[in-house]
Amino acid sequence: MININPSQCRAARSMLNWSQDDLGKAALVARKTISDFEKDARIPRTENLVAIKSAFETAGVIFLDEGETTTGGAGVRLKK
Repeated sequence: MININPSQCRAARSMLNWSQDDLGKAALVARKTISDFEKDARIPRTENLVAIKSAFETAGVIFLDEGETTTGGAGVRLKK
């Protein structure tokens, strides 16, 4: 299962100071795919979600599942 939601995608981009174009280039995914995902308009194909998550993780983002470290919701953080 790919554990990334639209809010996490937006937050991760913000943490890295990446535009949707930057993420698209890093993940080899169309900017429109990222835009639609972040607006919660559609869920990308599995291979695109894997590429998006992988691009973020390569750049140092860690994805947290809901309740993983606290009682809060899903989130993101940067590696040290």
